[in-house]
Amino acid sequence: MAHDGQDMTSATSVIMGDLLATTSHAIAPVDAILDTAKDKLRVMLSENGRVSATLVEQNQTAAHGLAWLATYAQSLHEMHKWATALDQNGRFGEVEQLLLQIGFGEYLAQIQGGIAMNQGEVVRAHDMGLSPDDMAGLSTPAITALIQHGNTQAARIRLVELMQERSAEITVGASGLDEELEMIREQFRRYALEKVEPFAHDWHLNDQLIPIEVINELAEMGVFGLTIPEEHGGLGLSKASMCVVSEELSRGYIGVGSLGTRSEIAAELIIAGGTDEQKAKWLPALASGEKLPTAVFTEPNTGSDLGALRTRAVKDGDDYKVTGNKTWITHASRTHVMTLLARTDPTTTDYKGLSMFLAEKTPGDDANPFPTDGMTGGEIEVLGYRGMKEYELAFDNFHVKGENLLGGEEGKGFKQLMETFESARIQTAARAIGVAQSALDISMQYAIDRKQFGKSLIEFPRVANKLAMMAVEIMIARQLTYFSAFEKDQSRRCDVEAGMAKLLGARVAWAAADNGLQIHGGNGFALEYKISRVLCDARILNIFEGAAEIQAQVIARRLLG
Repeated sequence: MAHDGQDMTSATSVIMGDLLATTSHAIAPVDAILDTAKDKLRVMLSENGRVSATLVEQNQTAAHGLAWLATYAQSLHEMHKWATALDQNGRFGEVEQLLLQIGFGEYLAQIQGGIAMNQGEVVRAHDMGLSPDDMAGLSTPAITALIQHGNTQAARIRLVELMQERSAEITVGASGLDEELEMIREQFRRYALEKVEPFAHDWHLNDQLIPIEVINELAEMGVFGLTIPEEHGGLGLSKASMCVVSEELSRGYIGVGSLGTRSEIAAELIIAGGTDEQKAKWLPALASGEKLPTAVFTEPNTGSDLGALRTRAVKDGDDYKVTGNKTWITHASRTHVMTLLARTDPTTTDYKGLSMFLAEKTPGDDANPFPTDGMTGGEIEVLGYRGMKEYELAFDNFHVKGENLLGGEEGKGFKQLMETFESARIQTAARAIGVAQSALDISMQYAIDRKQFGKSLIEFPRVANKLAMMAVEIMIARQLTYFSAFEKDQSRRCDVEAGMAKLLGARVAWAAADNGLQIHGGNGFALEYKISRVLCDARILNIFEGAAEIQAQVIARRLLG
């Protein structure tokens, strides 16, 4: 292969001595530019001494650019921490060095020249009010060396050569997690390879529900009670373990990797806001998989604007009657309980009048998906993310027991839901990593097997480039996600970190799937090839659990205080 004018030894050395010292020296100048951007945007977006929501909305390119700049800065921190820890443990090998130098080279170059928020929107320094003088801090020897020599074609080709040699390893490069978490990864990787991946494409093409046998097996493996405390029937494991399980199951099929999300959200709601009676009733049933939950929040025409919800819950003696419409309800038919957000105070038009219910229902089947009185539903046909199906629901005096008002108090619903957002976004970031890894798995094998012009596709530099960047960005997103999970496990507020992980992870998954399809050429456009499914599945990640634009808005508002 062509080696960009360098021999292969220089591909891993960044031609400068100590790589970790170099990446360390690159971080402070980026942090300084981020601080300058924050200061300038606080001035630009403030009115009467306070950041103005109106001005943030009017200047979304600047505000969202700040969110992306902060995400890149945190990503560099986490990659350097990951590499340093591996080095201290004697595990910082050539693959890890290449992942680090390519990642730093690429992200520093984008910070300098323009960060890709998506394929058609690149945010540049001047969009955030940064002048050439403000950006001059990036002209250090370390940053210049990483940009010029870190992410070269030679480095990318060498990484792909090593990926082929070490194809039996579960991740490209050491994840940096402890032995217990890696054992969990291995267990779920084996399960996904045996019970999920071989069947996922048929489930997708036939728009089938994931077989109940798979759900029962996941329940036996503890997936639904993974992070529920042991005293409530769960395994009491960390959010980091949830990331690993979600990642590997989503690598097999995003629908399977997402089954645990609903239990995670429902359990978090009950743990944080439920009464002792509600915890005793619901948590062991959720943990065992005896009761499957679904989240019923979104309404037609409201999208992410949950404060505008119109579904109402009217007191009826000790109980409630719910009337209204919901949409994009995942796995709605065969579940037993709905975490249902409805308006209990009809005089309000914002978040304050909302309450959360644990609304019981009878599971349906294909013949009668919604047998419970007072509710009807219809399937929404979708491109991907098909294994649980999406539904529109209509409630007409649907009965909810008064004892199932979460926490036994009205008006707390939005606050209760907000307490679950961190975990939901961390889990979504982990699912995105799994989908991206699936795209890499499929595309790598295709590039090895497919012959063109007398050689395998993987021998062409631009094919190798795509595969290398998939591997690099998967590791960057992975480290950012693990960091947010570790913060959550330490009971520290991590809405910004979780939002960053989700924001980056979703973009990485889409890029991996899109580039994977490009490697397949025309075959990738054929439904029979798995990459077509992965592309469809990847696309939803930038939308649900907070669209990328909403995510960037939230991060920016928090950064600016």
